[in-house]
Amino acid sequence: MREAPGAFSPRSARVPARRDDGSATVWVALVATVLCALFGTVLALGQVVIARHRAGAAADLAALAAADHALRGESVACARAAEAARAQGAVLLRCELRGEIADVEAASRLGPFTPTALSRAGPASPAPAPPGPAPPGPASPAPAGPAHPGPEASAPVPPAPVPPGPVPPAPAGPAHPGPESSAPVPSARLPPEAGGR
Repeated sequence: MREAPGAFSPRSARVPARRDDGSATVWVALVATVLCALFGTVLALGQVVIARHRAGAAADLAALAAADHALRGESVACARAAEAARAQGAVLLRCELRGEIADVEAASRLGPFTPTALSRAGPASPAPAPPGPAPPGPASPAPAGPAHPGPEASAPVPPAPVPPGPVPPAPAGPAHPGPESSAPVPSARLPPEAGGR
């Protein structure tokens, strides 16, 4: 059975199929390349962070060493700072001393990265001022109470009257005496009784 030209047949209706053999390989290669680039970027950022921390630690230790030796002079203090930075795998770039305060800059090289860090060290509080007149400033707050105590402020306070009748026994002291138990106990005056003494 021969088909007439131009007649419809299932064989002639087929469109040649597009060949996609090997496209999965291309996609896998593309995804692998992107993942490798991402992994390399993460590793590089990790190196930067490590180098930055190393430089910071070296600068901190160098500043402490310089401040510790500040009284021996800037050359000795900065030499100690350079030794401390070198022990941490860093290089001291700058060392300045102002009194007992040390300012240093250190760099740590790790791969292609060379981050730097600044640090300052010195005494926790400034040195005490030499004795002399007090500097002018705000007046200290006035104590509570009358501004000019008169004779009524210094008069003794009479004890409170005690009601007539038997005197109750004194309470037992606290089990654990504290600061309040060391205060003096005021004596109570008993009123004269009708029988009189």
